[in-house]
Amino acid sequence: MLLKGLILGLCCFCAQIAAQESVTLQLKWTHQFQFAGYYMAKEKGFYKDVGLDVTINPADLTMPDAFSAVANGDAEFGVGHSGILQERINGQSFVAMAPILQYSPYCWMVKDTSDIFHPRDFVNKRISKVSHNDSNELMAMLTRSGVNTRLLSVYNGDNPSQAWIENRLDAMQVYLSTEPYNMTQRGISHRLICPQRYGIDVYADILYTTGKMLSTSPETVEKFYQASLKGWRYAMMNMDEAIAVTQILYAPNKSFHELAYEAEVLKEYIMPATTSLGHMSIPKWRLIADLYGIHQTEFDKVKASFIYKYQRPEKMELSWMLIAAIIVSVISIPLYLRLMFSKKITV
Repeated sequence: MLLKGLILGLCCFCAQIAAQESVTLQLKWTHQFQFAGYYMAKEKGFYKDVGLDVTINPADLTMPDAFSAVANGDAEFGVGHSGILQERINGQSFVAMAPILQYSPYCWMVKDTSDIFHPRDFVNKRISKVSHNDSNELMAMLTRSGVNTRLLSVYNGDNPSQAWIENRLDAMQVYLSTEPYNMTQRGISHRLICPQRYGIDVYADILYTTGKMLSTSPETVEKFYQASLKGWRYAMMNMDEAIAVTQILYAPNKSFHELAYEAEVLKEYIMPATTSLGHMSIPKWRLIADLYGIHQTEFDKVKASFIYKYQRPEKMELSWMLIAAIIVSVISIPLYLRLMFSKKITV
C-alpha cells in the first residue's frame, strides 16, 4: 500500500514537472498565410514537443500594434516590423529573434495608366498616409530619389483603397500579397514600385521578445525560437497543407486561392535562395538604423543585446525524467533495505 502511494505521488509530481508552459504570440495583423509557420508549429505539435502551450493572438485592426502587447506583458512574443529597432533605441527592451521576411513587403501601387514609373516621378503626386514606423522605407525610397516628401499631398481620409480607385489618390501604400490581389480580382490593372528594387533592403515580420523574458526564461525563448523556425520550414516544404490549415483553422474568411496567392508571393521573401530562414546580420541592421536616422553611436550601444543569441544557463537544470529517476532511486533504497532485513529474519 505504501509503495502504491509513493508511485502515485511520483506520477503526480512528474506530471506537474512535465506540464506545458503557456506563452502568447501577438501577431501584427489578422490571421493569414503571412503567419502560417506559427500555425504549423502549433498544429503539428512542434511547440507541444518542447513543452509550450502557445496562444496566437491576431492584431486588433483598430490598433494593429504588436509592440504594446509585448511591452505591457500581455504577450511574451510578438511579430513586428523593422521599426522595432527604433523602439529599442527609444527605451523598449525588445530583442529581435528572427526576421521571417528578408525584404520589405510594402510597395507603392499605382494605376497601370499612371505616369509614375520611378520613385522620382512622385513629385507633386497624391499619396496615401504612410506609417513612419511600419513602412518608413517607402518614404525613404522617395527621399533618396530626390523627392521632398513634405511637399506631397497626403490623403488622411477613410478607405484609401476606394479613394485610389476613384483617382483621388495617385499612389497607395500596399502590402505586396494583399491589395494587389484584391485589385486584380476586381479587374483593375496596376503596377508596383517597391523599395527593394531601388536598393532599400529592410527586414520585416520580425519575431521578437523582451530582454526581461530572455533573462528570466532563456530556455523558453530558445524553445519557442527553434519550434517556430521548425514550423516555418514545414510550412515552406508543405505549402498546400499550410494553406489548408490556415484557411480552415485561422482564416475561414479567406479563399484557398487568395491564401495560395499570398503564399506564392511571400515564399521568395521568406526563404530567398541565398539566405537561410530567419537569418539576420549586424551590417543590415546598421543600414536599417541609417534608414530611421539612428546615429551609429546609438546603434552601437544596443546592438549586442538587440540581436538574439541564446546562451545556455550555467546552472545545471535537471529534466523531469532525471528527477523522476532520482526519486525512484531514493524510494527504492529503504524498500531494498527492508526486504533484505526481512530475509535475514526469515533465515
